[in-house]
Amino acid sequence: MSLGFFSIELYFDPALENQVLKAWNVLARRQISTQLIEIESRPHITLLSTPILLDPLKLQTLIKTFASKQEPLPITFSTAAAFAADRNLLFLAPTPTISLLQFQYQLLDLLKKESVEIGEEFAADSWIPHCAVAQEVPKSRMGEAFCILRDLKLPVSGYAMDIGLVEYSPARELFSFPLGNVGEG
Repeated sequence: MSLGFFSIELYFDPALENQVLKAWNVLARRQISTQLIEIESRPHITLLSTPILLDPLKLQTLIKTFASKQEPLPITFSTAAAFAADRNLLFLAPTPTISLLQFQYQLLDLLKKESVEIGEEFAADSWIPHCAVAQEVPKSRMGEAFCILRDLKLPVSGYAMDIGLVEYSPARELFSFPLGNVGEG
């Protein structure tokens, strides 16, 4: 396996995913940031990210069972923000609903029982749910990038529909499952 990292991600319905992709594409056309497109990522909210080698086969059954017991989650991106200390990451922040926070907490609780290490930034009392729209934005272009996101006319709403395990970089989805009991995935 590569020396990348693993991420458990929450994916959106097609309409909401397209709203995020629209932002990615405008930021790329304006030559502000292209990294997310270049690594072949997919719009998502990261539920857990770790450099520790995970056993995908072990997680596959666990996540499939977890996903089948969940329902699609309403997601509303209400804010554009940035993590300046984290490679000038620009993101859309969902309204932190009880259902979203409980979803992530329940998943991490399940993973902890399987001895998966959870980094401090993903702990229930410090996790900041977000959907990256640009990485490594030059500080001199941050204002322009925020103006582009303002043009998205937030809030934008939809649903989280799937959960998956991804190995980076580039992004390689190892598996994903729909939320809810919709039969075999």
